[in-house]
This record gives sequence, C-alpha cells and structure tokens, in this order.
Amino acid sequence: MSWKTLDSFDFAGKTALVRVDINVPVENGAVSDFTRIDAVLPTIRDLSDKGARVVLLAHFGRPKGKVVPDMSLRQVLPALAQRLGKPVAFAEDCIGGPAKKAIQAMQPGDVLLLENTRFHAGEEQNDPMMAAALAALGDIFVNDAFSAAHRAHASTEGIATLLPSCAGRLMEAELKALDAALGNPRRPVVAVVGGAKVSTKLDLLGNLVAKVDALVIGGGMANTFLAAQGKPVGKSLCEHDLAGTAREILSKAADAGCTIVLPVDLVVARAFQAHAPHEIVAECPEDAMILDAGPDSVAAIAALFDTAHTLIWNGPLGAFELEPFDAATNAAARKAAELTRAGGLISVAGGGDTVAALNRAGAAQDFTYISTAGGAFLEWMEGKVLPGVAVLERS
Repeated sequence: MSWKTLDSFDFAGKTALVRVDINVPVENGAVSDFTRIDAVLPTIRDLSDKGARVVLLAHFGRPKGKVVPDMSLRQVLPALAQRLGKPVAFAEDCIGGPAKKAIQAMQPGDVLLLENTRFHAGEEQNDPMMAAALAALGDIFVNDAFSAAHRAHASTEGIATLLPSCAGRLMEAELKALDAALGNPRRPVVAVVGGAKVSTKLDLLGNLVAKVDALVIGGGMANTFLAAQGKPVGKSLCEHDLAGTAREILSKAADAGCTIVLPVDLVVARAFQAHAPHEIVAECPEDAMILDAGPDSVAAIAALFDTAHTLIWNGPLGAFELEPFDAATNAAARKAAELTRAGGLISVAGGGDTVAALNRAGAAQDFTYISTAGGAFLEWMEGKVLPGVAVLERS
C-alpha cells in the first residue's frame, strides 16, 4: 500500500483538514451512540499533540445540498468536546468566510468542527469548485473516514487531489486490516457471508469465490442455494428466481477450488418469532421455515475455522435477532473469537447486522478488526475501487 500516514508529515503550525465520519444517531437533541466519535479521537489527539490546527470536515444525514437545521453538526458538538476532553470550536459553514474566520482564530493544538459538508450540493457532486474551496482552508488533508471512502465526494476525493494527503489512524488501521484479510492474507482464508438475500450480495459472492479457500453461506441466502440444489425449503425466505445464479456461483467456486459450505442440518419453525416451537431436521417440511443452521452445521463450521489462518465475516448465519435462532451465529462467532485470542486466526468483520450479531454473541471485542463502515466495507469485499482510498494512493 502506497498511501501516507500521520507519520509522513510535520504538522507543527499547519492546518490539517481532517475528514471524519461522525454521522451518529441523535435522540432528543443528544448523541445516543458514541462509537464513531470515539473511533476518530486518536487522530484528532495525535494531530493536536503535534501542534496542528485540527479542522474537522464531516457530513450529517442527507440534506441533499440544502441547509437543513435539524441536520446541523452543531448538535454533535457537545458530545465531541466531552469525549475529546477539550473545547471544540464550531463554524457555521464548511467553506467561505465563516470557515476562514474560525480557522484564523485558532492556535496550534486547537480543534474546530465545520458545518455539514452536505449543506452544499457541490459536496456529493464532487464539484471542483467545492473541492477547491475546502482545500483553500488548510495545508494538509487527512482522511479518517473509511466509511465514506466509497463515495467520490468533494471532501473525500476532490480535496485529496489538491493537497498533500494521508490516512488518519482509523483509516490506517482499517486499510491494514483489510489488506491482511484479502490483499495479502495468510492462508487458508475462510469467508462467512450471511444475511437475507443473495440478490444484495451477488458481486460479493462472485469476488470471494475467486479469492478465498472456503466460503460459508448462511442466513436466508443459504436457502436460495439449497433450493438451487433441489432441496426443499418449505416457507423459508428464498429467492427461487435466482436458482440459476446460485448454481453459477457454485460452479465458479468449484472451478476456483473454493469450498462452499452450506447448512447440513436445519432449525425450523412454523412462526417467525422468538421462542417459537422449533425442531432440528435434515430437510425442511413444507409448512415450516428455516430460521437457523443446526448443531452439525455449526460443528462443521467450527472445524473449518480450526484450519483457517484468516477469517472474513459479513452477515449472520440465522435469524440472530430472535432467540433461540441466534445459536449458530453465536457459536460460530465465539469459536472465531477463541481462535483469534489464541493467536492463530486473523479475523475481520464488518457490516451493520454483522457488528450487531457479534456484539450480541459477546465476541466482537476479540476479533482482530471490526469495521463499522457498512457500504465501504461491502464494496471493498466486492473488489471495487474505493475513490477515497485510491486518491490517497495517488497523492
């Protein structure tokens, strides 16, 4: 990887424009989850300690190029200052006079948050004029928002073509973890892909079968593959119209030497609700639905993990939000966590449902890396070029 880091520059006396993702949930005017704020604190503190004027660029919500008071970043300011442990100034705009005036008032080590970049239509359009207006505010651009790196916006891609640029600490950690998982991994590599629908992850599956040694398919997606093999799935969630596509993926995997792992036993119920009466079967009855993988399937997955050196995980293995249909996801997650703790496995996971599932299993803290990036993580797994990363490699 050819991108620079915070260690590549002397920031003393410089104005560092830092793209962060603090698009956090707000309830009754107060931030309700600090995860994304806490994630960028190491970069902010490092730059402040180095004597930089730290100017934060961020978006909030989807104002679609208009000023929407309810989407002002001002409401995030108290939480940011509290978590950082020092005052954070605020500018009423991210470009122009208000931003310039606020930056001129800064001393080395100070931190300033600029207003929502998406209040300007030029942000999402990656307008060169918008990028130039942002770049005019500082000396060095720091991208610490991997979660926005799949968007070619003025504050993620355009600005990096105009200023010396580098990755922040969060971006650096994310890129190193992803490189270890798929770029230059220790083999064997196992991927777990779950979730409701094959249709949302066609690119992902197509990319992975050519890169990993074994692919575990779970959740509702597995039902589509089982049906494509002629196995009954009853009333389960299943995309029967994608049977041909599923068979193509199985064929591509066979050609690439990638082992596809599907459930060999099933936990079925007649109702989609917590603690619904259920049974473990080899084949799904006509009047039932598959809600989880069975114990034999979990044992097979655990044995596969024992042979792996690298694990990539996206999506649950069953209806993890409903007890006891979270059993397969929990057991597999805890096995991965155990192997990671022991030092034999590099485990990287990402995606909204994935993070929630691993947290419920009590396994997330032991994974090598958990990405909260969502769309960017998925597009990276799909093998797509992320504009916000590619521009750092060119900078």
